[in-house]
Amino acid sequence: MSECKVSQKTIHIDILSLFPNYFHGPFDESIVGRAKRKGIVDIKLHNIRDFTKAADGRVDDRPYGGGPGMVMQPQPVEDAIMHVHRPDAWVIYLTPQGERLTASLCRSLAQKQHLILLCGHYEGIDQRVLDRHVQQEISIGDYVLTNGGLAAIVLVDAVLRFVPNVLGHELSAAEDSFEQHCFDCPQYTRPENFKGAHVPAVLLSGDHQKIAAWRKQEALKKTAKVRPDLCNIL
Repeated sequence: MSECKVSQKTIHIDILSLFPNYFHGPFDESIVGRAKRKGIVDIKLHNIRDFTKAADGRVDDRPYGGGPGMVMQPQPVEDAIMHVHRPDAWVIYLTPQGERLTASLCRSLAQKQHLILLCGHYEGIDQRVLDRHVQQEISIGDYVLTNGGLAAIVLVDAVLRFVPNVLGHELSAAEDSFEQHCFDCPQYTRPENFKGAHVPAVLLSGDHQKIAAWRKQEALKKTAKVRPDLCNIL
């Protein structure tokens, strides 16, 4: 009797930006590129400028109330969203004002079938279109970038690590930093002696219980030194 195989589900990601060519390099290489070629992820890039109804191609204007910079207008952004929107879509706005991207959040997003990533530019996007269409605002850190494109790249890369069959070893994501609320342990490979620096003897012992204990101790030690705030939740 032949074995019934369950087909790999494809996660669909639509990225809305003013600079779609910004994404070609990062998404065509390494793990993300391989996931695309396998059909595990389908990433489509869309230029918000293509949806403007302004005769001069404008997608931004001065902010009401004054202030520096420009604000993206609601009409082209809304039309771009609706062009790719499906019933199962989850619309994310990449912005410094969003909730911080974490490993647990990435794991949750990896369960979605369709992500729409809206990249902010200039001083941001008219709030009315965000109120109408965005389910979640996400930030990759407490700093400001020139645009949301890089944040979208980071989010895609981090989320795909939790999608089945993307990584070469399925336990890699589960054992990474932050999965156990602390950093990963130091890693070593051949040669055993590199310019007088030796691999810790415990890793050569073959005693897996001692190795596991050493790795946990070293991970906690580095976490306490670099990110003591994480130790408070252990």
